Amino acid sequence: VQLQASGGGLVHPGGSLRLSCEAPDHTLDLKTVGWFRQAPGKQREGVSCISPTAGRSVYSAYAESVKERFTISRDSAKNTVYLQMMSLKPEDTAVYYCATNDLQGPCKVVFAAHEYSDWGQGTQVTVSS
Repeated sequence: VQLQASGGGLVHPGGSLRLSCEAPDHTLDLKTVGWFRQAPGKQREGVSCISPTAGRSVYSAYAESVKERFTISRDSAKNTVYLQMMSLKPEDTAVYYCATNDLQGPCKVVFAAHEYSDWGQGTQVTVSS
């Protein structure tokens, strides 16, 4: 699956950004989609995930460090998964990647990068004053 992550940039602390993950040749509704990030000198970290669409139910999960600040969502019509990031902090600075797998049921993202088989190229998010 070819994935395209976009929407990164430079933002002041407290600011917001919305990242997008698109898959031109696949239907993202059928896939678990995860967002991960990697800061310089640090290990890749799971941020959030959303399970495949199943009727009206939507399951998502978040790392503790981003709960209440980040929101993952799908736009089926646009075949896009978003990561809305609010109240950004300098420690959120990293390259953000989206990834997918074909697992069904509740998704996992914390310590679960090995479960994702397809990865996008990453988009840089820098939070700085």
